[in-house]
Amino acid sequence: MSTAGAVFTTLFTITLTVMLIKILGQAAGGQVSSQDVLALIGFQALNYMPVILILTGFISVLLVVTRSYQDSEMVVWFASGLSLTRWIRPVLRFGWPIILLTAVLSFVATPWANQQSAQFRERFEKREDIARVSPGKFQESATANRIFFVEGISGDANKVKNVFVNTFRDGKNSIVVAKEGEMEVDKDGEKFVVMNKGRRYDGMPTQPDFQMVEFERYGLLVGGQSQAAARALQTWDLLAQDTQFTRGELLWRMALPLMASTLMLLAIPLSFVNPRVGRSMGLLVALLLFVVYSNTVSVMQSSVIQNRTSFLLAWWPVHLVVALLVIGLFFLRLKVNSHYHPAVMWSRVRRALFLKRQA
Repeated sequence: MSTAGAVFTTLFTITLTVMLIKILGQAAGGQVSSQDVLALIGFQALNYMPVILILTGFISVLLVVTRSYQDSEMVVWFASGLSLTRWIRPVLRFGWPIILLTAVLSFVATPWANQQSAQFRERFEKREDIARVSPGKFQESATANRIFFVEGISGDANKVKNVFVNTFRDGKNSIVVAKEGEMEVDKDGEKFVVMNKGRRYDGMPTQPDFQMVEFERYGLLVGGQSQAAARALQTWDLLAQDTQFTRGELLWRMALPLMASTLMLLAIPLSFVNPRVGRSMGLLVALLLFVVYSNTVSVMQSSVIQNRTSFLLAWWPVHLVVALLVIGLFFLRLKVNSHYHPAVMWSRVRRALFLKRQA
């Protein structure tokens, strides 16, 4: 626990420093309000807390067991007839609060922090595209492919009068004019500007593919649901909305407590080190395994978001591979009197080859 406290303090200080530099840069660039810097740092700290806790548990167990090997305490441990598996119970007793706290942060606290952070940023940016437009001024959209102009705003801030929208996409120009419009959000979180009583002009009047359409009601997509929006949803809302973004976010939240438990168990057999050799190499290998593990989960999440893999086939294989790796490393490290242990079998093969050469 004392080692975990030192590791957590170090990791949290580094993360907090990086976040402070990043958010101060955003405030200096006009992306966020300078008054919201401290609040945004707090929300981001909650967002990164599950990963910090996972690393804290993993590195703490790794350092303690590695030091026991290097101080020759494990020699006494094994000479006393104790197995390496006897470390599992104290490690789990130390690690279950970390696993529980990681799950609470992942499923409850982190979505709330992302939601609050998004509200602070949205309050500063004053919504997307048409909601940012000032009456009587041409305004470019956030994607730089659309220009808005409205003559005035009704009593509701979401409703505008005499709308002009010029969109350039795939080398073609499209102009929409309408008497009035308003912002709507559908059940999937996509934002539309719904315009009434207007016309749409596609192409140039001098070209043969020029089209003009009159409409009573026309919806223009200005902001689809994104992964950032899914991260701000509570877990019960993720279960209610069956989209690729919500499935990907649910996969990541489920992966965090599983990573916390498997990595702490992996650290026990991974901590083996020769007492005459430094332990820095083992720590580097362990951190490399963590990076590979975390990035593989992120790849599976991206695959679900892009509809390349179903959620049911994506959430479990990575954790199963790591669990099998834990079992395999324990099996290799155990000094058991078994005819099927790899070390015993290899010793028997070497003895047979030696006797054959002697004969």
